[in-house]
Amino acid sequence: MTRRHHFHLDHAGHSVSVTVQTGHGAAVVVLVDGKETGYVKLSGDRPVTVAVELPTDPPSQAVVRVTPGPDAPHCVLEAPGAEPQVMPPRAY
Repeated sequence: MTRRHHFHLDHAGHSVSVTVQTGHGAAVVVLVDGKETGYVKLSGDRPVTVAVELPTDPPSQAVVRVTPGPDAPHCVLEAPGAEPQVMPPRAY
């Protein structure tokens, strides 16, 4: 059964949203300010890292670490100059 889990965090004035789709066609999609900046297909319950670019001046690199299961997914945003931040679930 396919299920989508949504996470959201505001960081450095930018909106970072993650959708983790489990089940058939499992994947992670990362949006920064509403634009898709990262996509990774999932393979089982293995954690994945999705590299993204934040549109700061100058642009900065960040990563979203996703642990898809076996229960509910878990997402952490790691950006330069900031402590890793757990991304809270978002009801959509």
